[in-house]
Amino acid sequence: MPSDPVESFKRIGIVGAGNMGSMMAFAFSELGLDVSVWDVRAANVDQIKAWAREDQNRKGKIEGYYNIDEFTKSLEQAPKKLYLFSITHGHPADSVLKMIKHDLKPGDIILDGGNENYRRTERRQAECDQLGVHWIGMGVSGGYQSARHGPSLSPGGDPKALELVMPLLELYAAKDKKTGKPCVTGVGPHGSGHYVKMVHNGIEGGMLSTIAEAWSLMHNGLELNYDEIGDIFAKWNKEGELRNNYLVSIGADVCHTKRTPKGDYKGEGASRDNGWVLDDVLDKVVQDDDDTEGTPFWSIMDSAARHVSCPTLAAAHYLRVASGNREERARVAKKMQMPIPKPMEGVKDKAIMIEKLRRAVYCSFLASFCQGLELIARASIDEGWGIDLGKCIQIWRGGCIIQSEYIADLIQPELSEDKQLTNLKFIDNVSRELHQNMGPLKEIIVAGILTDQYMPAMSATLEYLKYEGGLTLPTKFMEAQMDFFGAHAYNKPGIPGEDPGPVKKGPHHYEWRPA
Repeated sequence: MPSDPVESFKRIGIVGAGNMGSMMAFAFSELGLDVSVWDVRAANVDQIKAWAREDQNRKGKIEGYYNIDEFTKSLEQAPKKLYLFSITHGHPADSVLKMIKHDLKPGDIILDGGNENYRRTERRQAECDQLGVHWIGMGVSGGYQSARHGPSLSPGGDPKALELVMPLLELYAAKDKKTGKPCVTGVGPHGSGHYVKMVHNGIEGGMLSTIAEAWSLMHNGLELNYDEIGDIFAKWNKEGELRNNYLVSIGADVCHTKRTPKGDYKGEGASRDNGWVLDDVLDKVVQDDDDTEGTPFWSIMDSAARHVSCPTLAAAHYLRVASGNREERARVAKKMQMPIPKPMEGVKDKAIMIEKLRRAVYCSFLASFCQGLELIARASIDEGWGIDLGKCIQIWRGGCIIQSEYIADLIQPELSEDKQLTNLKFIDNVSRELHQNMGPLKEIIVAGILTDQYMPAMSATLEYLKYEGGLTLPTKFMEAQMDFFGAHAYNKPGIPGEDPGPVKKGPHHYEWRPA
């Protein structure tokens, strides 16, 4: 095949013309590829064809198709058929694969860019292997804006197929602003690419909850207006441990965005009152409740299955789940008469409190990274994937939601040396940073509890640090009670081979009450 990655494929077929798929179509056409697009909804095809007519500043053509057979035939003029799926996880991908299966030929490559469960990816890979077709599960992070200009990519699958598509993906992917390196790597075999994206989204959940809790504490606890909070986020994003952090950066934009007489291009936010668009947003996240998003849920389920403690990620997920059913919350609020967050009275210097909050947010962010990366490391060992954790950080340096320059600089060098480190707190720099910022985290949580602030992710982070590094856990009493009612047996303190000993059942049982 030609060395030029664009010439190697010439054309790409994108399945799905929603926000992500349409933005990918424009991005690949600007690289020089001709792009065929098909969507089950004719209105989506109409929309991208209209956009393509308006925007003629592209190297490649964009052609929309309403008939899927005509769509697949349009790819036959290319040296190899290259598909990119950008559709909802589960049945839709199976349905499209069934529709195009008769047109697939040995050597064809399908990039599944949806947020898919890695086990489903592995099932489709096995199905396509029988045809000589390569199914690559590829995480795509950054939302539709990054899809347009270069996202973070985590492809996983057959090594030879990855080798073929990597040059093209390196052209398309986001670039690290510090080094210029592309934010993509061949993660590993089988479902590893979608697994890494799944965990990315779990980490994202922990960080989203943390920054939302910080916003709420500043607004309800410190009584700051949105512009003031936006200024604080902007400052955090410029320097220190939260510098060049995507969620902090867009947090500033969200807080600063005012309504205008015309609103956005669809008319949202149209008002003459000069208020904030944020006040148009209701406090409910429904993507987990309506199953349009599965990755945070899968992350939590997999962390439990693989015995990796991820409480920040879990607490953040359950906050979202509870928030989705606002009707039930409204009824419970009347029944329980729950207090609302109150102002923090007696704060003499808000700047000092805001600095403590900044450090608490950083601590919770770093803990979210620890939990997610430890889950990836464990899965990589269990599945035999050989994932390089340092390359995961490289993927996340640009184009994605969890990009955070200081954290990446802190942990990437260490992870590049030890590719299967199952506990990031073994890294001196990481344990030191967590220790140094645990005090501010504790102070913020105490102040928040006393004034009824919402802080599930940050409080879960504090407890996580306490019990992950604790040697006097209350599980001593728990173990005794389990031995009492179930003869579960226990280990003894100070006995070689038992303390600390392996993770296995102890040899001792006491007959606490004769049966």
